[in-house]
Amino acid sequence: MLGVKTAALPASLRRTNQRTVISLLLRLGSASRADLAKAAGISQPTAGKITTELLELGILREAGTAPSEPRGSLNGRNSPRLGRPGQLLRLDNRRVRFVVIEFGVTQTRVSALPVAVKLKDDWAFTFRTPASSEAWLKELRRVAAEINGQQLWGVLISVPGIVDETAGKVLFSPNLHWLETMNLPKLVGQVWDLPVLLVQEIRALALGHLAAEPGGEDFLLVDFGQGVGGAIVLDGKLFSHPMPLSGEVGHTPVPGNDRCCGCGAVGCLETLVSERGLLESFTAGRRSASWKMLVQSVKQRGLEPWLDKSLNATAKVIAGALNVLGVHRVIVTGLLTELPGAVERLARELKAGAMWGRFGEVICHQAQRRRTAGLVAAGLDRLILPTGEQTAKSHLNAIKQ
Repeated sequence: MLGVKTAALPASLRRTNQRTVISLLLRLGSASRADLAKAAGISQPTAGKITTELLELGILREAGTAPSEPRGSLNGRNSPRLGRPGQLLRLDNRRVRFVVIEFGVTQTRVSALPVAVKLKDDWAFTFRTPASSEAWLKELRRVAAEINGQQLWGVLISVPGIVDETAGKVLFSPNLHWLETMNLPKLVGQVWDLPVLLVQEIRALALGHLAAEPGGEDFLLVDFGQGVGGAIVLDGKLFSHPMPLSGEVGHTPVPGNDRCCGCGAVGCLETLVSERGLLESFTAGRRSASWKMLVQSVKQRGLEPWLDKSLNATAKVIAGALNVLGVHRVIVTGLLTELPGAVERLARELKAGAMWGRFGEVICHQAQRRRTAGLVAAGLDRLILPTGEQTAKSHLNAIKQ
């Protein structure tokens, strides 16, 4: 979920423990209450109360009896368990609970998923993102006709640009300007009469990575695709601020770059290392080429001077962000991971440019996109798990009404 390292006050302790249990089961598959208590660092009575509530909600389900031999990855014992075997629990994978949507610049992808989402993206439907809300809604209705919505809890949408997640509004989308004039939750509400949650697309990726590594160190995730964006995880949770603007590394100006950006500025990093920017540099003075041709060229020739220069500029921007945030770990996702040697080159430049590289280790490694896991994590945290003194059951009943 949003993390397991956050210091919690009594009012929020239950939510923190619920997130911890869900994150553990997402990675482990199944575990007993005793094993969950030990792995989460909570008492067995507390683990029992949490799992009972999550079972009643339909987030967990029972999955048979735990084996008498220890499950080494969790309890680390070499002797058999004593006493009555425990009941194994797992995230519910039988009932579809969320419709998840990736609203991309060129294509829209949709799936209907259970709580037990895979850590690898799994999209069931794909259609080209049209240039108008009417055409997009028509395509979405076509997909919705193939989805059983009887037990759904909500619709979760990954959206590019600057997004006010609390208000459910896209404030600015450099590559999809028509989104700025739309009430997207209301539009989707014409298809599904359910709560609709917007999540900024890079923040969804960061939540997915956090779900896979809930106990890891702070990190800055930078994704390269149709645009370039970042999201920050500090103290085990996604960084948020009342002003819905953070991690916009792609719109940092690069000296000497005179390309016009969709945001209205000139010289943004995004115009160099987005898919369009990379292809524009690759095809300079040549006929047009595809992304596949660029990947093949890098495999055969290595990092040509134009690409090396763009990676150096990228490293400088990210290093500046690390210096401001006080973070020393970078997760790279997206298209840059498909270019052999690109992430390694970026890592070397980051170690040379980030201040922490003079005193300790600056880590930069690539990871797969986990957008669906991030969306489901956001859905559980913001739609299902309660806030304050509200019980989880009353919160879910309110959603169903």
